[in-house]
Amino acid sequence: MTDPTRTHVVGAAIVRDGAVFAARRTSPAELAGRWEFPGGKVEPDESPEEALVREIAEELGCRIEVTGWLPGKALIGETHELWVACAVLVEGEPAPTEHDHVRWVGPDELDDVDWLEPDRPFLPALRGRMIS
Repeated sequence: MTDPTRTHVVGAAIVRDGAVFAARRTSPAELAGRWEFPGGKVEPDESPEEALVREIAEELGCRIEVTGWLPGKALIGETHELWVACAVLVEGEPAPTEHDHVRWVGPDELDDVDWLEPDRPFLPALRGRMIS
């Protein structure tokens, strides 16, 4: 069950050709240079899936389709919780506006990336989906 007192944040594990899209943050300063699944906050009037599609369009200028949610959630501080969905590109190529670098990461490279802590719990399930 989700905690209604927490702000829900959604991230997209966009998978293509056996690799997942990763984006490097530029802010805030304490997170700059670390990697994440792109996404953002769910607004009160939208579903997590709608929020993710909107956030990716805003951040990366492309359109995705959510194909399923990875199990679990991760706390971000005291007030937010992260959910991550697998997705595929359906229109356009990611063009970052809020990140300084992006890359496609294969399943054997997932542990080599300096992921933000909230993104890390999703890596084992993601790896399983990338390999199968």
